[in-house]
Formats: sequence, structure tokens, C-alpha cells
Amino acid sequence: MRYQLSIVLVLAVASLSLPVTAQQIQGDYLETRSADVYTGQCFANGEVNLVGNEAILAWHVRSGSWDGVPLQGLSVTAVVRAKGTLGDPYENPYPAKAVLLVDDQASPQQRVALVSFAQQMGGELLRNVEQVIPVQTEFVVNLEEHGAAMLRAGHFATVQTRSIGDKDHLCGNEETYYPPLTQLAHSMPAVALTDAYSGPGLGASWNLHGKRSAFVGVFAR
Repeated sequence: MRYQLSIVLVLAVASLSLPVTAQQIQGDYLETRSADVYTGQCFANGEVNLVGNEAILAWHVRSGSWDGVPLQGLSVTAVVRAKGTLGDPYENPYPAKAVLLVDDQASPQQRVALVSFAQQMGGELLRNVEQVIPVQTEFVVNLEEHGAAMLRAGHFATVQTRSIGDKDHLCGNEETYYPPLTQLAHSMPAVALTDAYSGPGLGASWNLHGKRSAFVGVFAR
């Protein structure tokens, strides 16, 4: 009887762990903002309420699935325009508008899962999606150079980053002033050599260069 009870308990624990296992997903993350995220307070104060309301968030799935749909090798990019500087504790940037650029290699089922995943990771920031557009996506993280990454999402969004160096310390009091816009397992600030969006849905486009406005990281859920 005791043996049979042990078997029942083992099966019950296993059944409870199945949804968690099925939802495991991990990969690379890239983010840019239209305001510096690695900066001194004096520089941040000079940008707040003027810029920082645009952002690009991109996820590349290295392994795992979402809602039971395998997503390995696929990417999704969210381009966002908010009402105020994202991360400013004194201003409400919501509601924000977003456009999702979904990997065109994904099947219809995978596209739905990628949208669901991005909205879960982005939370309130991605609540109002104006358009979902399948695009050819290239997402590369340079593992030999920390902070170096490249994203091309169709002809709409382009991001290229490099690591922060000594010449990027403009006031000597820099810190990671704003945290990333989503939960990550690890992240580091980086310089956005290029941060560009030109597409529909947001009523705005931008083409920025050389700002300390990026994060390169990894996610795991």
C-alpha cells in the first residue's frame, strides 16, 4: 500500500511539472532606446521628457517553446512608441503603441506563439499592438565581443551595437541609469552604433547613431 502511494505521488508531481517544462524558453535579447541608458544623472536629466519614448526590443529563441509550440531559431522584434520617457519614475508613458515584426520563417502557429511570447515579456509596453508584420530577420550576437550584436528586421528596423569603452565615459559618473524594459537572466549596457526604424503603425521613424542606449542580454523563462 505504501509503495502504491509513493507511485501516485511521483506521478502527481510529474504531471504538475509538465506545463512548466513545456514553457521553458531561452535565447538572446537586444534592446535600444532613444535615450541613453548608460549615463550620468546630468545627461539623463537633459534627455528626460524630450527623448526616450521610442524603443526596439528583440528576442531570438535559441531553444524552447511557448504555449507548446517550438520556437527554436526564430525571432520577434517589438518597436514601441510611448507617451513619455520610458523608465522615468515621474511620468506615466502609457498607453504605448507597438508594431511587432515576426520572423517570416515561422509557421502561422509559430507566429501566434511569438506574438504571445513577446506580449508576455513586454507586459504593458506591448499591450496595444498596431500591426504584426512578417519580415526576414537576422539576429546575431558576437560571443567573442561582449555587447556586440546586430539585428535586421526586414527593411523596417536595424540595430547594431558594440561594447562600452573608456571613451564612452563622458562625465566619469556613468551608471546603468535605466534598467532593461523586460525581465532578463543577464544583461549589459552597450553603445548603439545604429538604432533605426522606418515603418508603419507608430507615426514616427528614427535613425540614431553612437548613443549609449542599448542592452545586450539573455532571457530564460
